[in-house]
Amino acid sequence: GLLRPAAPAMGAIAEGFPGYRLVGLIGEGGMGLVYEAEQLHPRRRVAIKVLHPSLVTPGRLRRFGQESELLARLTHPGIAAIYEVGTYRAGGSERPFFAMEYVDGSELLEQAERRGFGMRERVALLAEVCDAVGHAHGRGVVHRDLKPSNIMVTADGRAKVLDFGVASTTDPDTMLATMRTESGAMIGTLAYMSPEQLAGD
Repeated sequence: GLLRPAAPAMGAIAEGFPGYRLVGLIGEGGMGLVYEAEQLHPRRRVAIKVLHPSLVTPGRLRRFGQESELLARLTHPGIAAIYEVGTYRAGGSERPFFAMEYVDGSELLEQAERRGFGMRERVALLAEVCDAVGHAHGRGVVHRDLKPSNIMVTADGRAKVLDFGVASTTDPDTMLATMRTESGAMIGTLAYMSPEQLAGD
């Protein structure tokens, strides 16, 4: 398989996050890094998402910006809320970041196994995920990478859908721009794709 570049040290990535104090790396995806941080005003725990510094390209910058735009449309208890979009300095240049709700919990399957969820609890979580996804669809946002590792379960047992990094929209203008930048590319995780997504429809 391909080797993913190592996440940079926090000192290297945090040359300038005004208003935030980074705590540590908590997640790493195909393109992005997610850090736990403390927002100073108002004081609260947040997650800060950035593009991996070694993977910055114009196309990925566009997609990162689109993720924050699409997330800003969504207000639902089952979707991690976005708080702020901004830029930080790294390697002598400005790069985008966004701060969002910190979800304290564990991935769906891990939580279900650890807590010994029976069928009733599992179906209830599935219903919460469907409700969140239905909210997104109602606002023209299609996740496109819905899988257990992108669903967290909080300490009080609530499902939260995360990582809209490859989300698409039914908005005609944005959809056309997305199609132009993804021509010939398969987006998502093969094992969890819908038949329509796999067919490129």
